[in-house]
Amino acid sequence: METSQRDEQQRAAEQRRRELLEAADRVVLRDGPGASMNAIAAEAGITKPILYRHFGDKGGLYRALAVRHTDALLSGLRAALDAPAGRRERVEATLDSYLAAIEARPQVYRFLMHPDEARPGDPGFDVGRHSAPLLRRMGEELALVITERVDLGPDGDELARAWGHGIVGMMHAAGDWWLRERPCPRGRLVRHLADLLWGRLAVSGERADGPGF
Repeated sequence: METSQRDEQQRAAEQRRRELLEAADRVVLRDGPGASMNAIAAEAGITKPILYRHFGDKGGLYRALAVRHTDALLSGLRAALDAPAGRRERVEATLDSYLAAIEARPQVYRFLMHPDEARPGDPGFDVGRHSAPLLRRMGEELALVITERVDLGPDGDELARAWGHGIVGMMHAAGDWWLRERPCPRGRLVRHLADLLWGRLAVSGERADGPGF
């Protein structure tokens, strides 16, 4: 009985946490990096101390939202990589998936990658401390995909990690510039970036035991 009660309490706590994150999402979509704990608490219909009880501080809430959105983004990237198409088409689809995601929710992107825009110098909440782990995670995930699919020879693991982090860095920097300035249509940027990547990737064989790429 005690175990069942604990499980029920845990499920209720997880459901409440999801509801609070959904409320935070709505405020972030509206306010971007200016989203405040006060506004999020009001949106959720609770007091700020209760919000702190769940997440600790704005940094804790940020990390929870970052995991939520990074999971969704990685799911989209994997779907693009697994699409039934040629390798070049899948490279372009993966790049487009990332750019489409940040284009669709620019306020969320700014909240995750530029949280210092609303409060420059906010102690303990600088952009490098919080956004760098997201990019590292994406780089490692992409490296795993490359390792599974492409035969890169005896130094394949090292090369896959270099490529994974390099591609994520490129997508992030190019996407950040493009989202701010809109110098060209999204499809054209996708083609430009795919051209840059295509080199050795175009001529590398697929792993015999992998899912293909």
